[in-house]
Amino acid sequence: MRDVRPELLIVDDALPIGMSLLGMLTALHNAVRVAPDGFAALAEIRKQIPGLILSELNMPGMSGFELLSVVRLRFPSIRVIAMGSAFSGCGVPAGVAADAFYPKEAH
Repeated sequence: MRDVRPELLIVDDALPIGMSLLGMLTALHNAVRVAPDGFAALAEIRKQIPGLILSELNMPGMSGFELLSVVRLRFPSIRVIAMGSAFSGCGVPAGVAADAFYPKEAH
């Protein structure tokens, strides 16, 4: 039986981070797409619904906070990991509509 992995959508306005994640996750045989902000992510979701979204919270335009709220309402089956440097700890920060949280190192 073939190992089926969910498609991933990475949403981050920092191009080097998005490209690094794309490279690492693609190397692990995942189908990965990248979007630079929440608006572009919604356009990607309309093309094909991913199984998992990994989204930065602080982005210009539509932030990750806004994106994840929309995803929760319109696409509740999509699993979501939020990431950001404004929060720390291993739990999901209050008010963040995500299944998990990854704290990024502040630059």
